[in-house]
Amino acid sequence: MAAKAGAAASFMFMLFLLNTACQAHLSPAFYDSSCPNALSAIRTAIRSAIASDRRMAASLIRLHFHDCFVQGCDASILLDETTSIQSEKTALGNLNSARGYNVIDKAKTEVEKICPGVVSCADIIAVAARDASAYVGGPSYAVKLGRRDSTTASRTLANAELPAFVESLESLISRFQNKGLTARDMVALSGSHTLGQAQCFTFRERIYNHSNIDAGFASTRRRRCPRLGSDSTLAPLDLVTPNSFDNSYFKNLMQNKGLLQSDQVLFNGGSTDSIVSEYSRNPARFKSDFGSAMIKMGDIGLLTGSAGQIRRICSAVN
Repeated sequence: MAAKAGAAASFMFMLFLLNTACQAHLSPAFYDSSCPNALSAIRTAIRSAIASDRRMAASLIRLHFHDCFVQGCDASILLDETTSIQSEKTALGNLNSARGYNVIDKAKTEVEKICPGVVSCADIIAVAARDASAYVGGPSYAVKLGRRDSTTASRTLANAELPAFVESLESLISRFQNKGLTARDMVALSGSHTLGQAQCFTFRERIYNHSNIDAGFASTRRRRCPRLGSDSTLAPLDLVTPNSFDNSYFKNLMQNKGLLQSDQVLFNGGSTDSIVSEYSRNPARFKSDFGSAMIKMGDIGLLTGSAGQIRRICSAVN
């Protein structure tokens, strides 16, 4: 019995060492020696893109989220379709919706000019999301670096694991918990929707048939989203300050002005009402929690060490 206990303890210790070693690969200073100008090159590319298209800030944050929720934060979302790869770009949650691929490609090109084959596309996505947040008034936070890129993608997983705009609160909480994220993390991350826009077909049911929606708000949204047609017409998720990273999103939810069903369920008599209320009163707490949740999300399903590869072109394996 003592021998078995000793063996078990030894095994658990080895697991601890392996986990510690894996985490040691990630550090905000990962490229300080190998590519000291990488972060400034990425930041310049991101700022330029958002200056030309303010919507791009929300798109880059969303791109990081959609990458991490499918296979982990491995840049699988950037891979194009091939005979052996089912691109995640054509998954239901990304098709004609996800944006920013070209911005990441541009940042990668600039980084490759100064440090070829050093900086992963997965890290560029993570840094781009942080820089996008900071550029429009959101929090800046330390991005842990050292991810490597996947050599595979999965449209099937993307269809199964990306949240849908009609999800219930319970389903959303479960999805996030499956990724190691709490309900508070989920609500904080959802706050970035203050920058986003949605297509008419995603909120038509809500503005015409739901009862938990402000009547004036619904009437305003119906003007550009008729019962039939105009499916791709865009509307801002936040009518108040659509170009600023602030806590208006949560104030809107408390007034039944959530445009998507999956937004309003966060404040609809359920377990997350108190978090929404807290963030509506305390923007500093929201921004702090958002930064922490982004860091936490950035740890999902990592490839480090010798796993994966460093892609030279983000849309294709080497």
